[in-house]
Amino acid sequence: MRFLVLLIVLSFPVLDMIATIRFARWTGIPTVLYLAVSAIAGMALLRHERVAFRAKTLAALRGDRPLLRGQLDSARKILAALLLILPGLISDLIALVLLLLPFNLGSPLTPQPAGVSRTFSDALDGEYRRID
Repeated sequence: MRFLVLLIVLSFPVLDMIATIRFARWTGIPTVLYLAVSAIAGMALLRHERVAFRAKTLAALRGDRPLLRGQLDSARKILAALLLILPGLISDLIALVLLLLPFNLGSPLTPQPAGVSRTFSDALDGEYRRID
């Protein structure tokens, strides 16, 4: 069983590069250009998700969004970005499938009870006095 897993893991990059070269010949796109565009797209996605991850985490800590859903969505996008950076057509197709998965559809999870809002748009009324 270990030998089979090792064989699959070691043969994936070789098969991926063979598929990439054949795809490049079939479409007429230079292989290096295809790999460079894929890597640039992966790096751009990774850079964008780094900023979005911070915003999702801060929103979850404020109570605006559920924490686990944002973490899983960010992990999915980071994995897709890493697969885009890896050279190969099959890894790029897996990355596109990961990006196209409808992960955030459905009813949103509510982290707080109904009727209680913890957003910053709610104002607290009160009086204050400045002490110098």
